[in-house]
Amino acid sequence: MNKELISSLYRRLSWRAGVSAGLLGVACLSSPAMAGAKVELDETRWLSVGAGLRAQYQSIEDGAPSGDDRSNDFAVANMRLYMTGQVHEYIKFTFNTDKVSDEEMIVLDAIAQFEMSPAFNVWVGRMLTPADRIEMNGPFYALSWNQYTVPLYPSDQGGNVAGRYGRDDGVTVWGTLGKFQYAIGAFDGINGYSNQEDNLLFAGRFAFNFLNMEANPGYYTSSTYYGGLGNILTAAVSFQTQSDGTGSEGEAGDFSGYTVDVLSETVFGSNVLTLEGEYKDFDADYTLATPPAEATGDCFCLFDGTSYFATAAFMFGAEVGPGKFQPYVRYVENDPSDADTTDSTEIGLNYVISGHNARVNLNYIDGDANISGYGGPDVNALTLGFQIQL
Repeated sequence: MNKELISSLYRRLSWRAGVSAGLLGVACLSSPAMAGAKVELDETRWLSVGAGLRAQYQSIEDGAPSGDDRSNDFAVANMRLYMTGQVHEYIKFTFNTDKVSDEEMIVLDAIAQFEMSPAFNVWVGRMLTPADRIEMNGPFYALSWNQYTVPLYPSDQGGNVAGRYGRDDGVTVWGTLGKFQYAIGAFDGINGYSNQEDNLLFAGRFAFNFLNMEANPGYYTSSTYYGGLGNILTAAVSFQTQSDGTGSEGEAGDFSGYTVDVLSETVFGSNVLTLEGEYKDFDADYTLATPPAEATGDCFCLFDGTSYFATAAFMFGAEVGPGKFQPYVRYVENDPSDADTTDSTEIGLNYVISGHNARVNLNYIDGDANISGYGGPDVNALTLGFQIQL
């Protein structure tokens, strides 16, 4: 691949993202894949370009416009373009985009990466805030298709008030010391609303690998490695906190939260057993159920309470056609302090062709647990999903 082709590819990626070529500067996946076409420019400089697609068909009970019939909908859940590169022995960059509508793509990641040693690295730009495993996975490295049915940290609340898709502008220091992994960062957090004093959001994640080490870019995670890394047992604690991180311009409140998550993957010959669990505790002064009575303007209200989920999966070692079957079950329960408890159960089947780069998913989910943490419609949905990455 020559320099002219590289230049053409970059111009196309930048145009689709709605930014100029002068913004080239930083990127990585919402998790581990560093795939795509890699071009070696010299001994220390290289460029890699890739893409990821998640598309699905979904049928929801009583979801049709009539209100009495099942819906039938096709959708592109994610369409991402990836670019990573190295400009110096110790300096890399990541630049990713994602589709948010048929007409719009956004800058997902834009990271200047100063990576001096395994123990100490600094990333600056727009990146994932250190958080629990499911938020660090991104959608492409989850075990289940519907992992976002628990309350999420502020940057994953939708819109662009406190970040977007789990990302925010800031700085993260991360590294690995033996079996211990850490990531600590400071970010913008909520802009405007209750944060009139422009307080920063602080976030951190600390993980210990009791058995084999997990292997991901930076401080990102996966919820399964399909047995490729052998036996894994990792426990992690994460936190986020921001003064004036919830409420409205006229009435501010603080936000803090912590999560404990555990991942176990055990290889039995050619079979793989994967277990994943998480407990989350949020403390928000103003919540979705109880916005401040004195509020002036809109409220950036969050979840207050606890939630947990548990997932179990078993991948059979025998190949059927080009892939392997991995059935799983996932249970979620959200317990807000000021509303009724919600829950959901997902029963699914992954057909794994090439790890996270090519898989098909069929799942059935039933319950009222959702990303807000508060009760919503009692959903009964059947989904057929397709995931491809290069």
